Amino acid sequence: MPRSQPSVPPACYALVHPGLEAVAAEEIEHDLGGEVKKTSPGLVVFRLPEIDARVLKLRTTEDVFLLAWGSDQLSYRAEDLDHIRRWTAREADWPTLLHIHRALRPKPKGRPTYHLVTQMEGRHGYLRRDAQKALAQGLAGTVPESWRPVEENAAVEFWLTIHGATAVCGLRLSDRTMRHRTYKLEHRPASLRPTIAAAMIRLAEIGPQHVVLDPMCGAGTILAERLAAPFPHVGERKGERGGCAPVWGGDSDFSAVRAAAINLRRLGPALLAQWDATRLPLAAATVDRLVSNPPFGKQLSSPDAVVPLYHAMLREYDRVLRPGGLAVLIVSAAAVLRSAVRNIGWKARRQLSVRVLGHPAVITVWQKPQP
Repeated sequence: MPRSQPSVPPACYALVHPGLEAVAAEEIEHDLGGEVKKTSPGLVVFRLPEIDARVLKLRTTEDVFLLAWGSDQLSYRAEDLDHIRRWTAREADWPTLLHIHRALRPKPKGRPTYHLVTQMEGRHGYLRRDAQKALAQGLAGTVPESWRPVEENAAVEFWLTIHGATAVCGLRLSDRTMRHRTYKLEHRPASLRPTIAAAMIRLAEIGPQHVVLDPMCGAGTILAERLAAPFPHVGERKGERGGCAPVWGGDSDFSAVRAAAINLRRLGPALLAQWDATRLPLAAATVDRLVSNPPFGKQLSSPDAVVPLYHAMLREYDRVLRPGGLAVLIVSAAAVLRSAVRNIGWKARRQLSVRVLGHPAVITVWQKPQP
């Protein structure tokens, strides 16, 4: 018989881009009223007062799951497989988790489908396929024989994620659109990951009337995250979006401006132009928030070209940014950026280390002082 439904909802967990755990935790706490129980590289475990469709609207997470079981005491040896098998069979309340899953992800027509996913990072005394076999053995009796296994677009996905000594197992609530946004109709090389862009938007503490500028907008991912954000930021009341100022953006490449226009078309007002980010056609002190992904050294004619670019870029950004305004920039050449910032006197607010397309990078938050 199914177990009786608990009065306290089960825990959830989110997989996040490594380095964004703190930002994702803040979004869960602020926007969902959740309580974060644990964070580790790429993982945030949390509880919600109520598990509803709002959890699928998170912007800084790659995927969200109902937690079946978790452990941070794996031995790295083959005996872990017995633990995975036993925890999956005995510790998880699958009837309750499947009930919640069906409420948020209605059962599709036709024969139900399912898929088992196993991810592993770190050196262990067993292979990923061994861990997946243990997961499948633990699920024996949970998955009805009438369900059909598929490789893609399954109605129900059982996930096991192993990272070093930590393992979590659960039911995936989200689908691919959480990490791959539906607005991205046009793509550009080296385009920023949407969840990273969303984290930068949160770090910018944007209010409804703030003018937001991305001087090197590429395909418009950062601007799209501002326009698409379903939850309020600073200065907005929960549940209201009314009267947001248009976003401003531009790029030196006209094809990038065209791609941004297509991606932003359905999201909200955006003023876009082809321009040189070191000579912006904007009046002084007209921008409240500047959020951007300048080119990394490897994207320029030579790595050394980043030095004059960043110095010229920062002088112009300082000119258009209002006193007290915030700038959020993601760069790989952090030392070059800090050198350029020293010349204009911005104050550091926050820094997060991430990886972009396999390269180390930092998200930096700066404030222009008041006179």
